[in-house]
Amino acid sequence: MMVTYRQATCQDLEDIYQIELACFKQPWSLESLRSDVCENEFSYYIVAEANDNMAGYCGIHMIYNEGHIMNVAVLPEYRKRGIGRGLLETVFLQTGLPFYTLEVRVSNDEAISLYSKLGFVTLGRRPRYYGNEDALIMWKGKNAP
Repeated sequence: MMVTYRQATCQDLEDIYQIELACFKQPWSLESLRSDVCENEFSYYIVAEANDNMAGYCGIHMIYNEGHIMNVAVLPEYRKRGIGRGLLETVFLQTGLPFYTLEVRVSNDEAISLYSKLGFVTLGRRPRYYGNEDALIMWKGKNAP
């Protein structure tokens, strides 16, 4: 399977939204994604295409020298093929920021394992961040707070 990674454009919005709906219990609205992908000068989105099909995406907000990872999503049929890792590594390479942070559901063992392998460490917890579920706050970077 050939996978390519590139910066998202507004033309990718509908595909990103369909991935969002397929991957999350509480998906972002189409309007929220449009604002983030097409209008927010501080956001940066990457898409993964597998054999000419959109397979996943990753979006971050860049705040000074920090990247706050908003979403990492890979369609179920493309999971466990390194696409999530590829999305994150592409974001790291293309943005070149010294620090990255994210929140992840405490029950999402696969994501936590991936983030840990990429150098993230857990430095906090947000109670009920996902409604009735806590989130771990993870950081990557030499001097992460």
